[in-house]
Amino acid sequence: MKYLPDLKRHALKHALLYLAVLMIWLKTYLTHRFHFDLPVSGWYQELILFINPVSSILVMLGLSLAFVRNRSYIAILIVSMMSGFLLFVNMLYYRFFNDFITLTVLLRSTQLSQLRGSILDLLRPSDFLVFVDSMILFILIYRSNRRSVGVSRTHIICMITCAVILFSLNLKMVDKIRPDLLTRTFDRQIVVKNIGAFNYLVCDTLITARIKAKIVSAGSKDLEIVKTYVESAPKDVLDPKMYGLAKGRNVFLISMESVQSFVLEKKIFDQEITPFLNDLIKNSFYFDQFYHQTGHGKTSDAEFIIDTMLYPLPSGAVFFTHSQNSYYSLPKQLKKNGYYPVVLHGNNKTFWNRDQMYKTIGYERFFSAEDYNITEKNSVGWGLKDIPFFEQSMDKLLTLPQPFYAKLITLTNHHPFELNPEDRLIPQYNSKSKTLNHYIETVRYTDEALKHFFKRIKAAGLYDNSVFILYGDHYGISKKHRKAMAEFLGKEKLTAFDHVQLQQVPLVIHIPGVKGRKMSVVSGQIDLKPTILHLLGSDSVQGLGFGNDLFALNKPQFAVLRDGSFVTEHYIYTGNKCYRKPSGEKTDPVFCEPFRKKQQNHLRYSDKIIYGDLNRFLMHEKS
Repeated sequence: MKYLPDLKRHALKHALLYLAVLMIWLKTYLTHRFHFDLPVSGWYQELILFINPVSSILVMLGLSLAFVRNRSYIAILIVSMMSGFLLFVNMLYYRFFNDFITLTVLLRSTQLSQLRGSILDLLRPSDFLVFVDSMILFILIYRSNRRSVGVSRTHIICMITCAVILFSLNLKMVDKIRPDLLTRTFDRQIVVKNIGAFNYLVCDTLITARIKAKIVSAGSKDLEIVKTYVESAPKDVLDPKMYGLAKGRNVFLISMESVQSFVLEKKIFDQEITPFLNDLIKNSFYFDQFYHQTGHGKTSDAEFIIDTMLYPLPSGAVFFTHSQNSYYSLPKQLKKNGYYPVVLHGNNKTFWNRDQMYKTIGYERFFSAEDYNITEKNSVGWGLKDIPFFEQSMDKLLTLPQPFYAKLITLTNHHPFELNPEDRLIPQYNSKSKTLNHYIETVRYTDEALKHFFKRIKAAGLYDNSVFILYGDHYGISKKHRKAMAEFLGKEKLTAFDHVQLQQVPLVIHIPGVKGRKMSVVSGQIDLKPTILHLLGSDSVQGLGFGNDLFALNKPQFAVLRDGSFVTEHYIYTGNKCYRKPSGEKTDPVFCEPFRKKQQNHLRYSDKIIYGDLNRFLMHEKS
């Protein structure tokens, strides 16, 4: 009892500090609970979610107080505002990417100005509640006469010690339901659910630092391990009818921004959403089980996959993190075969670090925003509209030496799917999701832009001696709109199986003068590099990679998504569950097990190639 007066004095002296801990804790828990779609089930997981913010909050406060011990109110305000900022940007990032922000993304803040349109669309008034505690603390500090209360070194050490104990307890609780959470390949939503967004940011930073060290430590022995695995795979048995079918032709590779397969051959109000593409696939090779395999890098990841036959990274974008690596790329190999590789895109050349990465990949020329006449009238959303983009691209294409390899990247069908009234070519869909309603309008516009482009190509005399490859780069409608998507697809609700199926994007290979057909082969973007090379008559595919010619007689029915899900001819594996196709019914995991090792090896060895920059050793061997 004799200690009670001391405890009371201590509590009164540091009341502001304890109030700050409580308010930051509660706002973090409430943000995790109601702003992120975390898979919390049962009281035990709810308890873990409730306690996991405390350790990171104590560490942030302890470190801040260590620097300004005699002016604790400054440290308290800094942590309150910093935690609010991290929660705020995480909410916006999650709403757009359905993922959590990392330090790599935060350090690329120069992109925020280009994301302004999306940010304004993503904002909710309730988002600003994460700064309420900062305002309350500021008012209390301003009115208080005890602004400069000091905090002893012992108190700070106790805070850090408590944080370590709480984090250890947190991990011990998690280990009962999710063993080795931080050392296994994981779902980021599960990680954040169990350790919190702040601790996840720290863990991801440490993992990233370790990854950087891998480049330094990687050696030729690592190359031999990966090389042995890649070379053990069966070689493509080429279809003699397809090999060299487009030899000597110009190549148009068209990236269709955010176009997913579910809009093809669909109508609303008795009008086709993609009338041009629907007609084109009747005279083309159309792959109706083709999946995007992108990660954080979205469009840039799709480009990377196609050009290198490697998977993107589990965190961050290769275009940023490994733009100085050595790559055996499609443009480099095509150049050796006499092609002139270029990229055309009506966006800033620095976005996604494209100006640097394109040099690394081997493109001869990049026509970016500065090469186009972009005005307020011919732009919307993220920039130059697709119709004027294709129109202005014609003059540039006509100057290129032939044969050329031209990658054109569309832009209008990008979130938040804005469109001027005069460009709306289809009645607005009437779901409860504004995003889905606008998406259908912008998809229709992009389809019309492709129609105009093909007309211009024919008029310019380029059509007959070209091959056209059109692909969707990544999803446009995220899980957040699953109710509206279920209604659109005529389902009661969407399952995990349905979500994987929605990662299908169009792939259309159109060769003028050649009769096409529908190709129901499970495949992904990683298969395009060997397919293009074999169509052009190149019998070798240089470099280490994981794709197969889509027309190969022995093409495996297999596609790996970056989140670890995979698709085979008869099964889909996602979220540690196995589903039977086409019913979507859960089945015994034993049916998916034979493919799991292959999926793990594909992603693991691809990561090794990128993280260790293993191609540099392979190039050294051949020089």
